[in-house]
Amino acid sequence: MKLIVAVDKEWNIGNKNDLLFYIPDDLKFFRSQTVEKVCVMGRKTLESFPGSKPLKNRVNIVLSRNADLEVEGATFVKDIDELKEELKKYNSDDVYIIGGETIYTLLLPMCDTAVITHIDAVADEADKKFPALSPDEWMLAEDSGEKECNGYKFRWCEYKRK
Repeated sequence: MKLIVAVDKEWNIGNKNDLLFYIPDDLKFFRSQTVEKVCVMGRKTLESFPGSKPLKNRVNIVLSRNADLEVEGATFVKDIDELKEELKKYNSDDVYIIGGETIYTLLLPMCDTAVITHIDAVADEADKKFPALSPDEWMLAEDSGEKECNGYKFRWCEYKRK
């Protein structure tokens, strides 16, 4: 299983249920990585999408304590056991954890690959963080080299669990 996230220099990922930076190239990268794949998210992440609608051309699985929620195009699971059962239907290489903070923290131990956009900036305001990867557990497998878009420098990195 993989995770995909964009972080600033302090591992911040969001503020008030929104992204920290608008980087169109990174949004395209996210789309290219996750299209036709399985995206696992929390309810707040789902609600952060335009119209609170699931991502198109993906299987959307939402982990939420509120088992009564129903959104067309999304499958809701209420706990880790139910999520594991649902994920048995898919190739684990096709599963991406896409946020938010609580979901990343909960599911990071189950992931073997982390696709991280490192943004060379610190957000003015942030209320959500990603749990920084420990170099004892993770190794850098790929690095895109520095990119620039919309005034931000960043790099796409893929980490593998040791």
